Amino acid sequence: MYARPTYKVETVLAAMAGDRDAIDELVRSHLPLVYNIVGRAMNGHPDVDDVVQETMARVVTGVSGLRDPGSFRSWLVAIALNQVREWRQAPDAALAAIDEAMGMADAASDFAALTVTRLGLSGQRKEAAEAARWLDADDREVLALWWMEVAGELARAELAAALGTNEQHAAVRVQRTKRRLETARAVVCALAARPPCSELAAVAQTWNGAPSDLWRKRLSRHVRDCPVCGEHVSDLVPAERLLAGLGLVAVPAGIAAGLLEIARTAAAPAVKSGLLAKGKAAAGSALAAKPIAATAAGVTLIAGGAVVVQTLLPEPAPPRRATPVVVSSSPASSRRPVRPARSPYGLTVDTVDQAPPKNRPPAPLPRRPAGTVAIGGKHGYSRYGGAPSITHRGDYVTVTGRGYVQVRWGILYRNRVGAFPPATWTGLKGKLFHVASGGGRRMDDEQAPGVTWMGSPETGFARLPRGQQQMWQNEFYYLDGRVTFHNNESGTDIDLTVAPKSWQEVWADLSARPDPAKGIVRYGLTRDTGDDRAPVPQYVTRATNPERVPQRSRV
Repeated sequence: MYARPTYKVETVLAAMAGDRDAIDELVRSHLPLVYNIVGRAMNGHPDVDDVVQETMARVVTGVSGLRDPGSFRSWLVAIALNQVREWRQAPDAALAAIDEAMGMADAASDFAALTVTRLGLSGQRKEAAEAARWLDADDREVLALWWMEVAGELARAELAAALGTNEQHAAVRVQRTKRRLETARAVVCALAARPPCSELAAVAQTWNGAPSDLWRKRLSRHVRDCPVCGEHVSDLVPAERLLAGLGLVAVPAGIAAGLLEIARTAAAPAVKSGLLAKGKAAAGSALAAKPIAATAAGVTLIAGGAVVVQTLLPEPAPPRRATPVVVSSSPASSRRPVRPARSPYGLTVDTVDQAPPKNRPPAPLPRRPAGTVAIGGKHGYSRYGGAPSITHRGDYVTVTGRGYVQVRWGILYRNRVGAFPPATWTGLKGKLFHVASGGGRRMDDEQAPGVTWMGSPETGFARLPRGQQQMWQNEFYYLDGRVTFHNNESGTDIDLTVAPKSWQEVWADLSARPDPAKGIVRYGLTRDTGDDRAPVPQYVTRATNPERVPQRSRV
């Protein structure tokens, strides 16, 4: 039986100082926990080993910067889940998700089957493991953590930290996932019943046999109301009683050996200079062959706990074109010296930041020259003074001219909440700066206890992609040229309103005194430096295809 990973603060401190034996011990003792969390969250996809290796490589390279040695495990689990989410955003993962939805996923890699086989599960324990196949990606993440909690491997505080929320919100998400798991268990039991229910067979007539979130919902409607199926599901034991005390699925020998090699390679001076690439080579990670920008030279910035890779590509032949800059929330696979640029424009890109104190007035806002700004394109109805709103995926507006532009964010989480693809800027001609943030609040500020403008415990919360800067209610930009702004909404219902503004209107918004009665909970924030060093948005490109922009900027 695998014992809950324990560690001494002294061990973490030694690892932070570069002690090889301490790093080795932390990797060895926590690898089974990470493997099981990632395996369940990814449903045993063949890339599980790669994601586990990437997670442990990040732990080895990042442990020296850990602020609180006592929070090591919370930090470790959060990294694991962030790596899973980052994997889902990759194009290859999107194709794998389509295969899974169409029933073409590799059955031999299914983590539920591994759990049943390697732990020798039977009866209701087996059915509970198989029910995990019927959950969607977000629920599998929560289930992976909750399974570890009821098995005695994680504390609730560590579970909440991995989900990026507090324990109260985490409890709500766990309860919601448990309800869906129980529904899935009922479906599994009803389908396995002998003799089978003829009416259930009729409902499932067009089903291809592959478990999915959609078919769980369809089949559960019948199971819930059918007296025949009800007899088979009336004596289900609560899942927490079934999972309590279960061991963990063993880590394959190959990945274990490779990751221990990473730890043994981790000499203190090398932790932040090339260890990641060495570790992935030693572990045979396929991620090493999937660079974000294989021909680029890069420099890594650490901001708000997220790794942001800023990469400069060689300057194009026409002298009028600016040096391209790539910003990605995924690590580049190579590190070479940064080529100096002729112009500072585009070298400063938005990164994850902390909210300023609510009562801190904004810094002075530089006044840039302004003229006429025109807005047109494929958009929906107009509101907020006639400004066009882009309210559906595929809607866009094209902004032309010189002056200030406001983007007002609306997260309609009560309609729909889920995935959160970034809004993107394409076809940039000229220059675009992110000059200020306002609206009286960041979208993650509370508007009621436990409720933000990003969601509530009842509906769930929209989660930004790893490395994306948290948006405010109003974001202000300065354009000198032309650019097209796209709404790429997917799981979360997003309304974006785009309107030209004067310098006076922007400053009035930023400098409005906090007044909760008016919904103004904080002063705004000035980002403009008044020159080309001012930041540009994260997701902007001079190319015209919005599908190539998410997670990177090319200006």
